[in-house]
Amino acid sequence: MASSAGSQTFVDPRGQRIGAAITSVVLVVTLITSAWWLLALQAVVFALGAFDLGRQPYGIVFRRFVRPRLAPPVELEAAAPPQFAQLVGLVFAVIGVVGFLAGSSLVGLIATGFALVAALLNAVFGLCLGCEMHLLIVRALGRPIGPRFISPSSAH
Repeated sequence: MASSAGSQTFVDPRGQRIGAAITSVVLVVTLITSAWWLLALQAVVFALGAFDLGRQPYGIVFRRFVRPRLAPPVELEAAAPPQFAQLVGLVFAVIGVVGFLAGSSLVGLIATGFALVAALLNAVFGLCLGCEMHLLIVRALGRPIGPRFISPSSAH
C-alpha cells in the first residue's frame, strides 16, 4: 500500500520483508553456485528499487499477489529509507559481480555475503540495515536526502 503526504511517499513494510526474503534466496543460490550472472540480475532488481520502488520486481509480485490477500497494514513507512537500502544492495551486488568477473571469487562471495546478511536481517527480523544507515546519514547531515531517491510512482 502506498500513499503520499506532501512530497513524501509511504510504503507497506510487509512488501519490503517479502522482497528481502526473495533476495535472500537469490543470494544464497549465488553463494552456492558462484553464478555471477545471477548476482548481476539481482543488481538490476536493486537498481530498479533504488530509483523507483514501483518498478522493483519483488514489489510488483507483493502488490499483485500477496497484498490483496492481507489486511491493510497497521502502519506505513517512508519510501526513502528502503530506496536507499536498495542502493546499498546495488553497491554490494556490483562489487560482487566485478569481483567474480575479475577472477576474484573471494571478493564476489564476500560482497554477496554482506548483502545476504542485510537481506536476512530484514526478512527475518524486520531490521533494514540500509534504512538505518539512511536515518543516520539524515541525522548527520541535518537535512533530508530522500527526495533524490523518491519517484512519484513509488508504490511498494
